[in-house]
Amino acid sequence: MKKLIKNGTIVTASDTFLADVLIDGEKIIAVGIDHSDEGVEVIDAKGKYVLPGGVDPHTHFDLPMFGTVSSDDHYTGGKAAAFGGTTTVMDFTVMEGNNIQGSLDKWHALAEKSAVDYSFHMNLNHFDRSIERQFKTLRDNGITTLKVFTAYNGRLRLDDGGIFKALLAAKEHGLLMMAHCENGDVIEDLVPKALAAGHTSAAWHAYTRPKWGAIESTLRMAAMAQQADSPVYIVHMNAGGEADMLQYARQRGVKVMGETCPPYLFFTTQDMERPDGAKWVCSPPMRDKEDNTRLMEALSNDTVQTIATDHCPFFFDGTTPILYEGQQVKIAGKELGKDNFTKIPNGLPGVQDRLPILWTHGVGAGKITMNQFVAYTSTNPAKIFGIYPQKGCIAPGADADLVIWDPEKRIKYGVAHSHQRTDYNLYEGWELKGYPEKVFLRGNMIVDGDKWLGKKSGGKFLRREEGMII
Repeated sequence: MKKLIKNGTIVTASDTFLADVLIDGEKIIAVGIDHSDEGVEVIDAKGKYVLPGGVDPHTHFDLPMFGTVSSDDHYTGGKAAAFGGTTTVMDFTVMEGNNIQGSLDKWHALAEKSAVDYSFHMNLNHFDRSIERQFKTLRDNGITTLKVFTAYNGRLRLDDGGIFKALLAAKEHGLLMMAHCENGDVIEDLVPKALAAGHTSAAWHAYTRPKWGAIESTLRMAAMAQQADSPVYIVHMNAGGEADMLQYARQRGVKVMGETCPPYLFFTTQDMERPDGAKWVCSPPMRDKEDNTRLMEALSNDTVQTIATDHCPFFFDGTTPILYEGQQVKIAGKELGKDNFTKIPNGLPGVQDRLPILWTHGVGAGKITMNQFVAYTSTNPAKIFGIYPQKGCIAPGADADLVIWDPEKRIKYGVAHSHQRTDYNLYEGWELKGYPEKVFLRGNMIVDGDKWLGKKSGGKFLRREEGMII
């Protein structure tokens, strides 16, 4: 039976208007007014907003790290995403040896249970001719993005020469390069000095990763992109100076785009100085209030293109189990680094939190508009990563990934509302106004209030095309 979402206010990246949305199967077939109710299932959205499902281009499910694994797998992470209004996620494959196809096959097997639609990016931890020859394999698999690192010396980092050669090869194959920007050489010098001086607490994770390393690395990546005439996308921008570098480069015609994440808008190194500071340990780390302010300003004036999550959760106390879907779950977590900050698994939960937090503290606070909210969390990532207009818009022919958003719903947020499979929430006790009421994935309602109607393996893998430079 067709579905009709009736009487809602449609919010897209560019427009806000009253209209109904008619769905047939998995697709939107009409957007307009005065649709007949006859022979269709009617969902009344009066007084509510209707948004395109969120697209989170940066997650880490099932990620092995420091002898443990991120606590959300592709099912639990996708379920949490859906409860927060996100219907598409993009994860990063771990490259093993020189075998791109084998690495993809392993991630496909892990992601088969995803509850929402998904795709992958490919991490590059080294680059040579044998890797370049396999870039066609990526395109054949519907993968159009690579990620490089300017940190994690001896593990993930490529030197500048390797990055430049990879950029040239990416251009030839129509691939977009993503970049984690920190100065690995500085970090490798500061960490052992801190430990030798007896500095082992969580805050030293931040103190040994100075923000100027992120700032100069962002400009360096932009410079290499310009010289290679190959676009680059800077992930998880955390320092205000990175926004300055992004703006500087874009004003000079460089094909560079930037992403930030909610924690970098609200938290600082002071949070990491708390007794439970390990909860905020991620890479790159939290910065200062001035960085929070500058990054939000960069969203207000469209300097930054997307808001992702870098969702990579770990238990705060992995020695104590939690109850998840009626089962006891215990996974080693941040307690592994209680005596040494270098052993704290790096990562934060956030895939469910992104839209509700940004609605209250971005839209509700008057810092971004509703249309910017949709652009940053759905439309722009869909365009950049080659799934638009299938995803990220409300128009005939698009997948019926839709969120009925209640702008008046008030909740006290935290673990009690979270379906992220971990034992804490960064936003515990925050008062929120505005929350998803119903969530549809390709026309199927998967969230209805606090009811989960989705299922394991309900998501589909998305074969992507070459994206847009925006």
